[in-house]
Amino acid sequence: MTRLSEKLRLSLFLYKPTRFLSLNLLPNISLSSTLHLCKSLARALASKTLAFFSSSSAMDDPYWDLDFRPSFRSQRLRLHDDYDDDDRSNDDVSHNAVDKLYLVPYRWWKEVRTEDDQMGGVLYTASTDDDAGSEIFLNLKKKDVAEEGFSGREYALVPEPTWCRALRRHNDFYAAAKDNVSLFGAEIFLKDVFSLQIRLFVSWETNSLVVKISQRDNTVDSYKRACNIFSSEYVPLHIWDFSGQTTQIFMNDSINLPNDIPGQLNKEILLELRLHGFSYYMKGRDWWSDEVADRHPSMDSSTYGGSMKMNGSTDYVNPYLTPTNSLQSGTIYRGAGSLGLIGLENLGNTCFMNSAIQCLVHTPKLVDYFLGDYRKDINYSNPLGMKGELALAFGELLRKLWAPGAKPVAPRMFKLKLASFAPQFSGYNQHDSQELLAFLLDGLHEDLNRVKCKPYIEAQDVEGRPDEEVAEEYWQNHLARNDSIIVDVCQGQYRSKLVCPVCSKVSVTFDPFMYLSLPLPSTTMRTMTLTVLSTDGTALPCTFTVTVPKSGRSLDLTNALSTACSLRDDETLMLAEVYKCRIFRLLEDPFDSLDLIRDGDRLVAYRLPKDCETSLLVTFIHQQMDMCHNNGEMRLVPQAFGIPLVATLPGVCNGSDIRNAFLKVLNPYLMSPGDVLNIFDDDFANEDSNATTTTTTTTIMDNDADSDRESRDEANSDTDFQFYLPDAKEAIEDTLIEMNEPIVVSGLPKRLKVLVLWSDNMTKKYDTCLLNTLPEVFKPQFFVRKPEESVSLYKCLKAFMKEEPLGPEDMWYCPICKKPQQASKKLDLWRLPEILVIHLKRFSYSNLFKNKLETFVDFPIYGLDLSPYISHRNSQLSSQYMLYAISNHYGGMGGGHYTAFVHLGNGSWYEFDDEKVLPVGQERIRTSAAYVLFYRRVPDI
Repeated sequence: MTRLSEKLRLSLFLYKPTRFLSLNLLPNISLSSTLHLCKSLARALASKTLAFFSSSSAMDDPYWDLDFRPSFRSQRLRLHDDYDDDDRSNDDVSHNAVDKLYLVPYRWWKEVRTEDDQMGGVLYTASTDDDAGSEIFLNLKKKDVAEEGFSGREYALVPEPTWCRALRRHNDFYAAAKDNVSLFGAEIFLKDVFSLQIRLFVSWETNSLVVKISQRDNTVDSYKRACNIFSSEYVPLHIWDFSGQTTQIFMNDSINLPNDIPGQLNKEILLELRLHGFSYYMKGRDWWSDEVADRHPSMDSSTYGGSMKMNGSTDYVNPYLTPTNSLQSGTIYRGAGSLGLIGLENLGNTCFMNSAIQCLVHTPKLVDYFLGDYRKDINYSNPLGMKGELALAFGELLRKLWAPGAKPVAPRMFKLKLASFAPQFSGYNQHDSQELLAFLLDGLHEDLNRVKCKPYIEAQDVEGRPDEEVAEEYWQNHLARNDSIIVDVCQGQYRSKLVCPVCSKVSVTFDPFMYLSLPLPSTTMRTMTLTVLSTDGTALPCTFTVTVPKSGRSLDLTNALSTACSLRDDETLMLAEVYKCRIFRLLEDPFDSLDLIRDGDRLVAYRLPKDCETSLLVTFIHQQMDMCHNNGEMRLVPQAFGIPLVATLPGVCNGSDIRNAFLKVLNPYLMSPGDVLNIFDDDFANEDSNATTTTTTTTIMDNDADSDRESRDEANSDTDFQFYLPDAKEAIEDTLIEMNEPIVVSGLPKRLKVLVLWSDNMTKKYDTCLLNTLPEVFKPQFFVRKPEESVSLYKCLKAFMKEEPLGPEDMWYCPICKKPQQASKKLDLWRLPEILVIHLKRFSYSNLFKNKLETFVDFPIYGLDLSPYISHRNSQLSSQYMLYAISNHYGGMGGGHYTAFVHLGNGSWYEFDDEKVLPVGQERIRTSAAYVLFYRRVPDI
């Protein structure tokens, strides 16, 4: 490469009239010696050429010079990013690397064409000249104006993506007109795709493009069919070119082959042309199949025109090529039967990506768009996009999946470009298909945004204006900055209403959405057992079992428990999880999901006065001395036991207040003297009786107890309970609380933890068994089958639009109150998109746990009616939708597998499981694995 570079100079320049890229070779060596270099360079420059075509700077400074040494006169070759590795050139024939071209009857093309398909069409009149039956010459002359009422033959020349798009539309047309139609249109169309080798050159004497079809370049059957199609018997003949290739051939020839070079005007271009649909539109009968059957009576029609199953699709084997064909021996055409039925290889945990891609590439409007001229919309200057790289990668991947052929595609380049836009998808870890879908749609929108310079739009005052006017203004402002096929097809608009709970200020906005994320309301219930404790020493612990929604919130549990324990109006409940005799966490957020509470957890609820916000909340953790191994020897160390008790105190208190509060909440656990005597001998019983009397007197000091006995209790209690302030590890250090020492706690809420060291004497006077009894939330029963949970999609929509307060982390700043408020929020659908993507929120995440809901969602396949859920009903657009794709997730949070169900135009459903594609019955597509649903709008019934 280095030595060759010393002799070769390359320059790239843009021809403004035709906007195609040309490569100048100024070599001191032959063209054939540098062909391999040119092909390698073509691939390297492919990405640059795309920007080069659309960049305005390229028009101003159109030369890219690679500094090689120049020599003498130049020859020019067309540069293509899809140049085939096995292309060859010789002295008399040049192979032009172009998109695969299809010639179809214009009538067939006309039935399904769109306005975009007609743009750029060039009309030619064709005259035919047969050369002794061995060659056909067509002279194509450009015709500026089409004839009205033309009654001759008309053909259309289209590139392969456009042909695929037309074939798909034909399939939809026939599927709607006829039941049980075969895959992708009438079966007769599938029997008429064959290849023809043609040679082209420009005749400047007649100013025409000459097409030569030779018998030596083709099979006998193909040539005979060409004679029938182009025979001079049927005149006149018009050919429409919608591919743009004939224009480029004229321009290449006029520029590349100067008149002063002899022998260059008749240089030929060898091209493979595929013909489709002529058996049906010529004479109305398959004359060629009869001929083949006559010559090969041992082979029935299924051998020559049949189909076979590969990769779950029907592939047509071209009947016109025989093993003796010198040009294309053994070639198999993957015909129309395999369009859209090609799988994606799993590159390593990429099933999530494959599932999302298959759903998108079977979205009808996106298929038509990316099979057309989508490159004209690429926004190379958008800083939020990928300079068109993501759109180009997706477009090329879609075209591969819709091109004839049944070989699974490896989406490596697409994954690379996606990871550049969203780095979290780099590597080979499993991800969420909905998350990828959101990033992909956003990336495609930015790459295809037709707005090159986004205007600044100042928000207008909406006070006192009707919602219809405000919504339309919001939508037009959005379109002024965002205009792409993704916006056209996938984006809708919803109405968001916020109400301040303090001043009742109402704020209404209208925001666009790309998809709906619907919660799954639970229809089954869950039983939970909790222990309720008093904080004023009036009652023993009491256990309650309540029933709450399986996917409910902490608020649901608090409400159910408040009813069960007959909570007074001046009381509130504080829920907590107890672990290893300590409060592990407080369940203070009313919107926390109950999924975060496991069946094996142990929960308590403390009854507190409602007006305790400014009070000191003291948590008592019980400890007693026990023999344990410590540094290799047995030592007495404090060990925690029992359920922590809670009491409230004034903001300023001392050690004596702490002790009295503890004795008060501990009072219900005091055993009667009779219970003590039954447990201990007489000596201990007498001693315990005195102690019991002392403690009892202390606990009833609020009831006018004798002051002398109270003083004696205080003296004795100092040796019965010792109170400590814990360190960071909640261990006893030299932090003994003195009775007269004030305790100051700053900040809100005011909370204090106190370690209470019990003496052996006190553990015998109080019923510690009650303190040590704390049941689990739920004790599972073995061999009990849980019923499958089911909910309708409409119920999910109602839950999505239900008014509810914002969470503490999503507070809304009220402009009247001048501070964040926990406002109530209500969502309503206002404008519906053509393609409605519905995400079912099966996964829940928190700092501690991850969970997946296996709820079966009963979603309609046909006739999803959203009219009851739309606030704005003046629109003329339909609110009826039909399901066409599903992204499924099987398994749990730790792994799992993604697949896709896709509905094709023939009325059949297919399962896409990575590279495998198999038909599936409609009755099997509704499962509890459905994760993302894709609906398209249909006319109102």
